[in-house]
Amino acid sequence: RRTDDLETTIITLYRKGITTREIGDIIEKLYGHHYSPATVSNITQAVKGQVKEFHERPLNEQYVVVYMDATYINIRRDSVAKEPLHVLMGITPEGSKEVLDYALYPTESAANYEEMLAGLKDRGVKQVLLFASDGLAGVRDAVKRQFPEAEHQQCWVHLSRTVSRYIRQKDRKEVLDDLKNVYKADDADAAQKELDAFIEKHGKNYKKL
Repeated sequence: RRTDDLETTIITLYRKGITTREIGDIIEKLYGHHYSPATVSNITQAVKGQVKEFHERPLNEQYVVVYMDATYINIRRDSVAKEPLHVLMGITPEGSKEVLDYALYPTESAANYEEMLAGLKDRGVKQVLLFASDGLAGVRDAVKRQFPEAEHQQCWVHLSRTVSRYIRQKDRKEVLDDLKNVYKADDADAAQKELDAFIEKHGKNYKKL
């Protein structure tokens, strides 16, 4: 007899990129019952339906911030290799977060993000106040083509990682703690003062800053 737990196990294995034939072999070893690749495939169809509904669901008209980033996961295409899962996460005017979309591409690129942004518009998004991303080339232009009125800035986490590459290990904590004062400032004037102080303090030893 099939049980809900067994179906959940099959779906979990499928999500991790294991083939239906390999899953059938694993289930036979664990439970002593043979599952054909066709049966496993039928069970995993439930996941595909949920994924389709997720990607086609309507979205809010406005988001205050949309974060754009990719995380690398193992994907099977004949062989297993890491590929970037592109993710768009939005914050509503009420302050709640939601994953707006995700897509798997062989490589990370601005063109991929632009395709996803166009998809947001098709699903009802009319305005985004701010986009935040890493320093990937072309992302800012892609944002402006799809949402001309939106602002764009580099994510501070990525910016801090860039700064840390120019700092000796023993000085990193102090330098990055001082850098936090810039983006935690209450307004633009205060941020500029903190930035000036940061450069004055650390720029002598680390001119690339």
